[in-house]
Amino acid sequence: MYYSPLQPPYFLLLVGFLTALTSGLALSGTLKVIVQKWPSVRTENTKPRSSLKQLLVPFVGITGGTSLFLSSGLEIFGFPSSLALGVGLPISLLTCLLVWLQLGSMMTFIEREGMQSLDLDSFS
Repeated sequence: MYYSPLQPPYFLLLVGFLTALTSGLALSGTLKVIVQKWPSVRTENTKPRSSLKQLLVPFVGITGGTSLFLSSGLEIFGFPSSLALGVGLPISLLTCLLVWLQLGSMMTFIEREGMQSLDLDSFS
């Protein structure tokens, strides 16, 4: 029986992990820049949706890396390729969709109520 070097896909597992990690760092940096600009550019024309457009590319990278990582991990544990993709892809996409929706609602909430509204330690 012949196994290719990517059988099981350890290389794809590493690529998926590094893709998600670097995209997460890019998302973090972009989000910090957006939040730092908010007080200085506090006008009625700035909408959270325009901020979300800047976050879309790093978030798609996180989604793709997570999908590849999860599918490759399932394949390493003995799942056939089609089943690993059939389980890993929907779980990753659904989870990332829910995180994206939560991120959008939190940015809208912060834009409307201010950053102090998220401080759970203060009783003001």
